[in-house]
Amino acid sequence: MRGRKRTPRAGLAGWRDRGPTAPPPAGHRGGSPAGHRPSSPTGGPWLYGLHAVAAALANPRRRSRRLIATREGRDALSQTVAGKLSARVTGAEILDRSDLDRLLPPGAVHQGVALEADPLPDPPLDQVLAEAAAQTDAIIVALDQVTDPHNVGAILRSAAAFGAAAVIMPERHAPGLSAVLAKAASGAADLIPVVRVVNLARALRDARDAGFWCVGLAADGGQTLAQADLTGRIALVLGAEGSGLRRLTRETCDITLRVPTRPPLTSLNVSNAAAVALYELARRR
Repeated sequence: MRGRKRTPRAGLAGWRDRGPTAPPPAGHRGGSPAGHRPSSPTGGPWLYGLHAVAAALANPRRRSRRLIATREGRDALSQTVAGKLSARVTGAEILDRSDLDRLLPPGAVHQGVALEADPLPDPPLDQVLAEAAAQTDAIIVALDQVTDPHNVGAILRSAAAFGAAAVIMPERHAPGLSAVLAKAASGAADLIPVVRVVNLARALRDARDAGFWCVGLAADGGQTLAQADLTGRIALVLGAEGSGLRRLTRETCDITLRVPTRPPLTSLNVSNAAAVALYELARRR
């Protein structure tokens, strides 16, 4: 365990810096997410797509209200889920594809299935950090004003695939956990905790106090991912497209690293950079 020392390390100049019965209702996660279209004043938001719906059905922390599908979509979903969930899928409300299209947002790639479900509760940061800190090689991901739901969904998918313990985002200038984001996450929105915080820099300082080294990604980082010693607990910090990490966020990081690219391209899309960095971190564990 690294503890809270902030002394430079060799080779790292610049270190300083989720059954058939529904569970009790869950609290709302971060306001009214964009991209959801509730069917009634008492209903929850719609999720759609095979993987997003299957993961939500399997998540005991998610309260599901209404499952609708085309016959083809129901059959495909039945092959995706397992065990007791199969009975719920068999009992799905069957609609024509045109009716499903009208119920969901325009252009929704629903694959013939949709689920009306309550939003997930927002876990407290201190609880997530305490659970993650129990692992000597834990990874968490922090997003600094990454606003595109497709990018955030893809990052959630990579974070779940490479074993990250949580994703932290600010309450403002970040997308809600909408159907669009859940579809891009391909089920990962129900697999990995998402924590929303008022002040990201303060959250990173809390992570440092819990034994995490905060590693920012930037095109002008002093070293590449391959050159740095990335053992121990790591908080991987990624900035918005174009503007990158904000000044205070960057100053709170212990180090900034870069993903090496060949000219004339100097950077990657944030979700691609996250996937590369998370793979590199997972490879070393």
